[in-house]
Order: sequence, then C-alpha cells, then structure tokens
Amino acid sequence: MQYKTAVSCNFDCSLERSFKTPMLSDVTKIHTGYGMMPKVTHCTEDETWGQEGGSRIVHSAKNLFFKAGESALDTVLVRRENEYWKIEISAFKKWTMGFNKFQGEWATSDNGDGTVKVIYSYTLYAKNPLAFPVHWLFTKTIWRAYIKHALYNIKAMAEAGEPYVHA
Repeated sequence: MQYKTAVSCNFDCSLERSFKTPMLSDVTKIHTGYGMMPKVTHCTEDETWGQEGGSRIVHSAKNLFFKAGESALDTVLVRRENEYWKIEISAFKKWTMGFNKFQGEWATSDNGDGTVKVIYSYTLYAKNPLAFPVHWLFTKTIWRAYIKHALYNIKAMAEAGEPYVHA
C-alpha cells in the first residue's frame, strides 16, 4: 500500500540554490526533530551522496520513540539538475510502524519573478493492508507536519545562502 503527502511553498532565491540546498547541505540543520520524529545527528558512508545512485547512512538522536544510532539508508534515485530529486529511505534500523520504505521527491520550478516554486512530497510504502487507517493517518498528519517543518528549515537555509556539505 502507498500513502502520499505533499507540501509546497515559494523560495526567494535562485533556482540552483533551491534545488541543491535540501540534498547537499548539512542534513542535521534540516531534520532537527519534530514531534515524535527524532533529529538527525549525522551521516556516515556519505562519500557518494548527492549523485544519482549515491547513498548515506543516517543516524538519529534518542527520543521517546527511538533509541539513538543508525536509522536508515538514504539513496538518491534521480537527480535532474535544477528540476527534480527523488530519494529513497530504506533498510530501517528503527521502529517504523510497519512502513518498509519512504520515497521523497523535491521538485523546483522558476516562477519567472525571482522566486522558485518548491513541491516536497513523500510516498510511504507498507505491506500490511490491515494497518491502512493508522498508516493513512500517520502520513496525512504526523509525516506531513514533519516534512513541512523540514521544508521551512530548507527554505531558511536556501535563502540565507547556507554552504553545501556535498558536491
């Protein structure tokens, strides 16, 4: 079963900066924790991150729902320069309510007025149809609020010209 949610807003910066900031910047400043979701503390094995097929291992902080440590594997599935990213979060090391992978998409388009339209979406995948109501509710409320929080962190970083960590 698939569950999709999306958020969007306009960035007041270049198309290139709005495209590169979410994937090439310091992930600990993006995923700062929100509600039940733990903050990201660091990544390892990230030498290829930012390239199509590149990956990294994400580590998270401890909170009421997760113990600290390795969380999951992030992989870049698609990179279309200044237009679109698609990533996959899989190989979870923490409790995920029965989800087996998440696929995130980051789409940018120039508004023609010096701003950029960003659409940030996620599709969450699960195998148990009996958990549909819980998964749907999680995706539409908790996960949507979490990616909205991350989107606004990214917006602030992009508009401030935050340096990139990855090439």
